[in-house]
This record gives sequence, structure tokens and C-alpha cells, in this order.
Amino acid sequence: MVAAVRGKVLGRISAVLGAAGATRAAYGVLRKRPPGGAALWDRKNYAGRTVHLHAGLATAGGTALAAVTAPGLSARTRGAAALAVLAAGGCGAYDDVFGAGDTRRGFRAHLSALRRGEVTSGTVKLFGIGAAGLAAGALLKRRPADKLLAGVVIAGSAHLVNLLDVRPGRATGAVLALGAPGLLRRGEAGVLSAAPMGAAAAVIGDDLGERTMIGDAGAHALGAALGLAIVAGNGRKGLAAHAVGLVAAAAAGDRVSRAVAAL
Repeated sequence: MVAAVRGKVLGRISAVLGAAGATRAAYGVLRKRPPGGAALWDRKNYAGRTVHLHAGLATAGGTALAAVTAPGLSARTRGAAALAVLAAGGCGAYDDVFGAGDTRRGFRAHLSALRRGEVTSGTVKLFGIGAAGLAAGALLKRRPADKLLAGVVIAGSAHLVNLLDVRPGRATGAVLALGAPGLLRRGEAGVLSAAPMGAAAAVIGDDLGERTMIGDAGAHALGAALGLAIVAGNGRKGLAAHAVGLVAAAAAGDRVSRAVAAL
């Protein structure tokens, strides 16, 4: 009993430290050698200060690496984690770079553009993360209804964290708060909760200090990782409840973002 508890605790600590270490290492490399040049990743934040987006790519990579290498996970779970986190981070990075000047926000705006024949970076993100979430859910669950619910939870969690990324530290702080209860869950859910928490903890200081932003790449990757933890720790009823809440949050996206910005 004592050995089992010790192994459980050590597994979560290992995932937190692994994610934090990998994220900080990637963050340092990206600051020194940003792909495509520094200007590609510089942005003005809400206060008009110039910050960079290096924390986004770093957290996506650090979270994925920690989830794939953490102890106590099955091969299918590792595959689902790599797929969901890297796809969410990659689609988010695409939007960070190619959607930088696009003022359209929300599903409705991007779907309206698609009906007119325009494929926006937001549309790529919407369908890319949705497809990756469904594929990851299919790896984690057996029954068709559960696979669908799992996909909604993973993609919805990715979107939720992005909605919260409206001021310094809001999204990274939310990841720490939302992930903490998951550390107490049995089995794979606890380890999967630890990975995004470690990555978020590694950059929250620079995020709050307005030296960096996690952008869409980091927000979606961290959110997808939290979604994976939710899927791993819940049956159909729990998945359905989370899916309903996440869909409601997406439908009220603008109001959610404004409320968080006002905090």
C-alpha cells in the first residue's frame, strides 16, 4: 500500500518536473534562435507592450514530451497524448503566425468565411484540433459514444484555455488551478494532469511579467492536455457532463473572455 502510494506520488512529481524542465529548455533555445526570426514571434499585448510568443511553442513541446515519457501510461495513451497536444499546439502556432492580422474571432466568424470560400487560419485551427481530439478520443475509449464525447472534451478543453488567454497569467494560472484536482485522481488521469501543470509553471513567471505570451499554440496545447486527463479519469456520465459544460463555454466565448479580462 505504502509502496503504491509512493509510486503514484513519484509518477506525478516526475511528470511535473519533466514538463517544467523540457519547457524551460525549449524556451531558452527559442529565445536565442527563434524559427523564422524574432520578428515573426513578436506581438503587442493588451497594454501595447512588445512581447514574444516563445512560451507557446515551449509549453506545447514540453507538455507533449512529458506526457509521452511519463511513467505509468499505456502505449495508446502516450499516442493519444502526442497526437492531441502536438496537433493542438501546431494548429495554434499556425494561427499565431498566419492569423496575426485577422480580427475575426469565434467559430461563427470563421465558419461564415468558409461558406464564402475563404479558409482562414482560425478554420484550420477549428477543424485540425477537432479532428485530433476525435482521433485521440478514439484511442482512449472503446465505445463509439464515448469516443465522440472524449473528442468533444479534448477539443473543448483546448478551446476553453484559449478563451482564458486574454491577460497575462490568466491561462497559465487557470491550467494550474484546473489541473490540481486531477493530481488526486487514480491511474493515468493523475499523470496526465501533471504534464500541463509543469509546463504552465515553467513559464507563468515570464507570462505575468509580460515578457512572453503563450498564444494560441500554448493555450490550445495545454488545454488539450487537460482534456486528455479528464477523459482518462471519467466514464460516460462524467464525459457527458464535461462536454456539456465545455460546449456552453464555447457558445458564450466572448462573454467568458470579457469576464476573465475583468478579473
